[in-house]
Amino acid sequence: MRHLTANKGSTVTDFGLIVEPSATYTAPLAKRIEAMGFGYFLAPDTQNLCADPYGQLNLAAVATTILRIGTGVTNPITRDSAVTAGALATMQVESGGRVICGIGRGDSSAAHIGKKQASGKQMAEYVHAIRTYIAGGVVDRDGTPSAIRWIKPGDIPPVIIDMACTGPKTIQLAADIADRVSFAVGSNPERIQWAMDVFNARMAENGRDRNSVSVGAYVNLVCDNDKARAISLARTCAGLVAHFSGMEHSPTDHLPSEIKGYANTLKSQYDMAHHGQEEGTHLQLIDEDFIQWIAIVGGPNECIDKLGHLINDIGLQHISLLGGSPVAQPHGPRVTGAVDTMELFAEKVLPVFNS
Repeated sequence: MRHLTANKGSTVTDFGLIVEPSATYTAPLAKRIEAMGFGYFLAPDTQNLCADPYGQLNLAAVATTILRIGTGVTNPITRDSAVTAGALATMQVESGGRVICGIGRGDSSAAHIGKKQASGKQMAEYVHAIRTYIAGGVVDRDGTPSAIRWIKPGDIPPVIIDMACTGPKTIQLAADIADRVSFAVGSNPERIQWAMDVFNARMAENGRDRNSVSVGAYVNLVCDNDKARAISLARTCAGLVAHFSGMEHSPTDHLPSEIKGYANTLKSQYDMAHHGQEEGTHLQLIDEDFIQWIAIVGGPNECIDKLGHLINDIGLQHISLLGGSPVAQPHGPRVTGAVDTMELFAEKVLPVFNS
């Protein structure tokens, strides 16, 4: 097995794209994302909505040289921890140590197969099992010693665990166990500052070295000089954020008034059959004022100003961008359109933060 080195990240703010995997499209798009100057590319693991991420990400690994790749996000419900660990380890070898494991509770992935999202306990156990498997260790599976036999201790560097978190309990769990913490609360500074405060309070309690954890966010952003078009493209992601903030059985008391009403309404009126799609009937409930509150929409200067606040004042160290696509279907052209909409950002905004 060739020598691998784990990527430890950078002190410079790290920008990446979230793009759904799509057969025959992912590898060339990853190569393009790398050329645009982004540091990483994450693919959702949502089996009913898009192509399998691991097969596509291995192809992306071959097509790129420095771009970090991974899931954004996988979950403990749809894949056994041994299956996920084996897939991540394989990708870590193929990429030369460039893998990020983005992980969440599995809202839409679980819902599409009639299951509930993962609990905090399941998340913690899953992360521990993945780390142990990849380290060449033995996991106790209900009394059965379980190891991935082709992995020997020390063969493969640890895969970075990047935990997506929305509510206070998940943020606290991420502060306890993750290598990277990614707030999924939208792009509004008030919401991100709230999440950062919860995270910092937990870090003060658990005694972990603050410098050992990279803190970032999933940021809904469309960079377009046509403000109306930017707002339109950001509508789908705005609906996602409102939904994630008010998932079934999730508390909403901590939410500000701008989002609380949407979150409570979408507990019962979210169109899961069209999750993440422009056809979702719930998007009719999302008005332009809310989109501008929860997302960053506008030209390069506006994007630079608002991102600068999140980075310089609040302290985000990595930013995973979710944009929009002018193409609804078919899937391949849709994800291509999502990357197309990031060209202006890559040309005018990214160099400001990469310099």
